[in-house]
Amino acid sequence: MAADEPLVLGIETSCDETGVGIVRGTTLLADAVASSVDTHARFGGVVPEIASRAHLEAMVPTIERALKEAGISARDLDGIAVTSGPGLAGALLVGVSAAKAYAYALNKPLYGVNHLASHICVDQLEHGPLPEPTMALLVSGGHSSLLLAPDITSDVRPLGATIDDAAGEAFDKIARVLDLGFPGGPVIDRLAREGDPRAIAFPRGLTGPRDAPYDFSFSGLKTSVARWIEAKRAAGEEVPVRDVAASFQEAVVDVLTRKAVRACKDEGVDHLMIGGGVAANSRLRALAEERCERAGIRLRVPRPGLCTDNGAMVAALGAEMVARNRTPSDLGLSADSSLPVTEPHVPGAHGRDGTHGHGHGHGHGHSHSHDHDHVHEISKDNLYS
Repeated sequence: MAADEPLVLGIETSCDETGVGIVRGTTLLADAVASSVDTHARFGGVVPEIASRAHLEAMVPTIERALKEAGISARDLDGIAVTSGPGLAGALLVGVSAAKAYAYALNKPLYGVNHLASHICVDQLEHGPLPEPTMALLVSGGHSSLLLAPDITSDVRPLGATIDDAAGEAFDKIARVLDLGFPGGPVIDRLAREGDPRAIAFPRGLTGPRDAPYDFSFSGLKTSVARWIEAKRAAGEEVPVRDVAASFQEAVVDVLTRKAVRACKDEGVDHLMIGGGVAANSRLRALAEERCERAGIRLRVPRPGLCTDNGAMVAALGAEMVARNRTPSDLGLSADSSLPVTEPHVPGAHGRDGTHGHGHGHGHGHSHSHDHDHVHEISKDNLYS
């Protein structure tokens, strides 16, 4: 860790985790997280209004905890990065507002960054600089995407994505049908270890010869599993919960890893990075390792704590923005719940050319020219029902 590497604080509030991370270059100095997941558990999913209030209450204490953990003063920072999208609009607004306030008060450059690109960049903190291009499989409660990133700060290309439910969303919904509580991913992973993944032949969505090779669909799988469980209960039979969990999980990770390895082969990329909350799933990691090794592909997966939403990933991408002299965002930066992954960061009003020649990007008298300078509300029924 060199003293001249950028020292950046990152703020993440896209869903129910208030994350604040501090990195110097590619070295993690602090990773403070305040989660409101227990508050949402009784509702069976994330309630946006509750998440926003929890972020508001946790923000300043979490920033102070991160600064203390890193052993630095806020004035030592070279920049402040924040997730500006995609995510829940109200939750994003809390993080963006806090980041703008700190940037203004400290006179530091501000970087609004993309949540999905941050999930890719976090791997630098554990396995060193990302290869270029990087092939990434991102799987979480809101996203399932295959992305090719020649430059994580400016060039991220979507190859495929879910056309309905995300993988993590399917885990939550099946856990609800099985009365396992929320969130569903960890408990299904745990129960699946004691079950037989071959016990029930659940369908693999979008794996036919005419289907889009890199897109995902888990809605049909979710319906198939739910109907299988309902039929057992209607017949008065006991539901083999562990076998259902194992067979369902196998159907999900089989499709995810199969398509990711195919994308690597088709694009001539010899490595695969897996990120997002579902990347913490033990079976996904094991099957990806097995299939990548067989295909001669190097697998990079961050430790589970860096797969779920956190501020460290935002700080990692922010530090890369500073290191590559990317244009800071204006103080007119807004939250954009539908920010496309093709925009790894939201530059200032003075340019999208990738460089800046002046101080802190505060854009006096200008509002930024981001094409998505608006806020869309994401229906929680779509994301979390």
